[in-house]
Amino acid sequence: MTKPIPVTVFTGFLGSGKTTAILSLIRKLPSGYKTCLLKNEFGDIAVDSQLAKESNIGVQEMMNGCLCCVLVGQMKRALQELKEKYNPDRIIVETSGSAFPAPIAWQIRELASEGFVLDSIITVIDCVNFRGYEDNSYTAKLQAQYTDVILLNKHELVSERDLDDVIDHVNELNTDTPKVRCSADGISPDLVFGLDTSLFQLNHDSTGGSLVPLVFNPDHHANEVDLLQVIETTEQSKEPLTEKELERFLATMPKEDIYRIKGFVRLDTGLSILNHAFGRHTLTPVTHADTREETQAVQIKLTVMGQDLRMYQAKIKDGLAKNGTVTLTAAHKHQH
Repeated sequence: MTKPIPVTVFTGFLGSGKTTAILSLIRKLPSGYKTCLLKNEFGDIAVDSQLAKESNIGVQEMMNGCLCCVLVGQMKRALQELKEKYNPDRIIVETSGSAFPAPIAWQIRELASEGFVLDSIITVIDCVNFRGYEDNSYTAKLQAQYTDVILLNKHELVSERDLDDVIDHVNELNTDTPKVRCSADGISPDLVFGLDTSLFQLNHDSTGGSLVPLVFNPDHHANEVDLLQVIETTEQSKEPLTEKELERFLATMPKEDIYRIKGFVRLDTGLSILNHAFGRHTLTPVTHADTREETQAVQIKLTVMGQDLRMYQAKIKDGLAKNGTVTLTAAHKHQH
């Protein structure tokens, strides 16, 4: 029999640093070890796919949906496509920031006969901002409770006292799960691979069919995250921002309400990928030929994620896309 493909699931609230942790993890794998990354993100801007391309890592991205709410058939097709196209040694699933891991885990367990096995569920926690979103997010608490390993990310940015405070709060949610500090150099694959998790086992009825438990709040992430889509073309604006102008604008975005700003921005120095999370940002110049070709007409193409974004809509338009469009949507308005 063909050995089943292990699947590792990464969860963590918006801006916790999942993508960075995953990319650093993949770079530590031995040469020849084939890994596929299945991403799930909101909005129509596949930013992290492009960021991964800049690192020469293949990625497939499921857009405009939450993995914990998609049909099993969609998940099945995505995993099968990766299996047929790449025949990887492992698949890493990176969930959206508001995804509860249980339904994802159950879907993977349902696919055991298709050659997939759930190996581990890893939760990334942002030590700088956890105390803030823990109070407001039902999902963030669930992510910390149901996991095999908790990665304490950005711990070097807080004092030892504040870190102890974060760990105390995490321990209130989950005492037994290992908590590991995630350094800037990333984590070892030995830490998160090969765990053979016992979380979220399927029940079975008298006919042998599986019963997926319904133990989570179906409205678990309603209204947790709003979205703004910011679009401006090079036709609409002939004058790109400077990096200093962009930084001045980002400094006016309060991290209590503005969780993430991610996407493409054309500066006077060229096109870059902006990744802004809870008050901190990085700019990655776009060098990949495919990305540059696909974004020739892009001046600004960003997704803003946060809460109460209607009050920031005009400010964002004035600061980023005077001649473009800024469209507000609710990211998590599910009808179950």
